[in-house]
Amino acid sequence: MENGESRQMTGYSSGSFSLALLVCLHILTCCVSLIYVATFDVPHAFVPGEFHIFFDPARWYAAVIVAAGFALFSAVFVCAGFSFGYFVGFYLYTMILGYLWLGRFTDLSYNSPLAALSAAASAVAFLLPALFVTSPLRQSFTLTPRSFDRLLTGILILGFAIIAVGAIYNFHLVTLEAMYEYRARIEFPPILNYLLAIFTSTLLPFAFAGFVTTKARWRGAAVFLLLLFLYPITLSKTALLTPFWLVLILVLSRLFEARKVTVISLLGPILAGVVLIGVFGPRAALYFATINFRMVAVPSLAMDVYNDFFFNHDLTHFCQISLLKHMMSCPYQDPLSAVMQQTYELGSFNASLFATEGIASVGPMLAPLSALICGLVIAVGNRLSAGLPPGFVLISAAIIPHALLNVPLSTVLVTHGVGFLFLLWYVTPRAFCGTITVQPDGHQALQPTNKPEALAYG
Repeated sequence: MENGESRQMTGYSSGSFSLALLVCLHILTCCVSLIYVATFDVPHAFVPGEFHIFFDPARWYAAVIVAAGFALFSAVFVCAGFSFGYFVGFYLYTMILGYLWLGRFTDLSYNSPLAALSAAASAVAFLLPALFVTSPLRQSFTLTPRSFDRLLTGILILGFAIIAVGAIYNFHLVTLEAMYEYRARIEFPPILNYLLAIFTSTLLPFAFAGFVTTKARWRGAAVFLLLLFLYPITLSKTALLTPFWLVLILVLSRLFEARKVTVISLLGPILAGVVLIGVFGPRAALYFATINFRMVAVPSLAMDVYNDFFFNHDLTHFCQISLLKHMMSCPYQDPLSAVMQQTYELGSFNASLFATEGIASVGPMLAPLSALICGLVIAVGNRLSAGLPPGFVLISAAIIPHALLNVPLSTVLVTHGVGFLFLLWYVTPRAFCGTITVQPDGHQALQPTNKPEALAYG
């Protein structure tokens, strides 16, 4: 018994140590990436100076001190088990880390020390419930395996119909450079806009995860092909990357435990951008501008811009939410993205929950309270998905962390369909998943069920 316990403790320590190394490497890579973003002139892409992204070698130590202090809190990702909140929380932690780094060099005028303290406190307030409130809710209703299979097939068929209708309104195979020009001409009916967003972000990834888990490979391949058609219809980078991202998460989930998949899924692309721009220079401009700049740096920059704007303008008090705008007076009639475009000329500039439900709605003093409430909302997703295989949660929620980096939580819940995803997780039969066991290193292993009815459609 003592030898067995010793082996378990050794395995747990080894798994935690390697995870901690990955997190530390990620933090270091993010800081190096931000230096490249600020100093490397990427031709035919973005000019960092216009986006208020800077690096001053004479003041590098200030950014290092702040980043190192915030890095200490990353220990929670080693202590916590995997959950939906772990997945989205790590991405949002990275965004706050980026803001704390960029804020040391900003040329915008606001109370930067107060904003930095508010951002760090908001991250803590959000992550504590998002990481540690994970107890399962009892399923009062659950689909049978056969009904679940029919649900997945229904999502696939409906997705095909919606994409076919979208193709009637717009279908252009264009390069990324020409994407914005063509996208400005697209006019979808509002309901079609919502349906395309929901199917792209949640329903089709959920169906893909279900087909992968139940080994319905041909239908999984059909979902992949459907997702490929979304780019020429919506002309969105997210739509272009979604099918390949789902496959990447699938492959990683077969190779590593879920917490390491979470870290590697963000570390890998950022590290690749740093290496490519360092080795190939301008020839890697497209990749670097898309991943390191647009996907990672811009969400952090949004907090800088929103702090600057709302330190000098009226707060929204949540009136940016469409439903509330009709029920209360609002100092801004246009969406906040349009307000930011008019003020800073950085394009249509949406932002995360920390910037929108936090800074814009209640200001820096109350932003941590708003973040706590958002963390509790994410914790509901943890509880509704508890008992599902980690790989299933990773794949079905693969697009959600990216959405949360760029739009408010209220928008993600409704427009991107995360509310539907929570409900789908709740009614998903755990029987088809088998039994989840936690290994000494934190890896959650799936023990296949022997019930014939659970495998009837495998």
